[in-house]
Amino acid sequence: MEEQSNEALWYVVHTYSGYENKVATDLQTMVENRRLQDLICDIKVPVEMVPEIDKNGKQKMVEHKLFPGYVLVKMVMNDDTWYVVRNTRGVTGFVGPDGQPVALTPSEVEMMLNPQSVGTACDLAIGESVKIVSGSYANFKGTVVEIDQMLGKVLVNVQMFANRTGEVWFNMEDVRKDEDEE
Repeated sequence: MEEQSNEALWYVVHTYSGYENKVATDLQTMVENRRLQDLICDIKVPVEMVPEIDKNGKQKMVEHKLFPGYVLVKMVMNDDTWYVVRNTRGVTGFVGPDGQPVALTPSEVEMMLNPQSVGTACDLAIGESVKIVSGSYANFKGTVVEIDQMLGKVLVNVQMFANRTGEVWFNMEDVRKDEDEE
């Protein structure tokens, strides 16, 4: 167990997949029953709203878990709170080396609770033709293979010399839509 402090910090709890909401609800109930509100302050299952097409062809907004299998808990870590969280049904452990809880840094908390505030708004799409605008691949063209919003990176299949291609990760700000293609 890491050094105990009286400060409530965010920890990541690993759950069985699909049990995130149940773990959050059960843990909240235990906190209320045991009057632990000042020790276990907040419990979150980060979600985002994503458009999906239903079977009738209509678009609707659906809640998607950002981190399936994980629940965020803001708590003062001590033997009692550790025990309560660890013994909540559906919890498999804390995220950290050897299952030892490690508090998230403020930037990790920001990334997990407000992922849209991190990285860059991405106007690229997979399969789209792009041009690299800076770095050693400046002016090369390629096709978007993968987009990592969280890290603000994009994987591009770059057209190199003599019809050779290679996949390279770029920061989003180093890649633009290839205007020549339109």
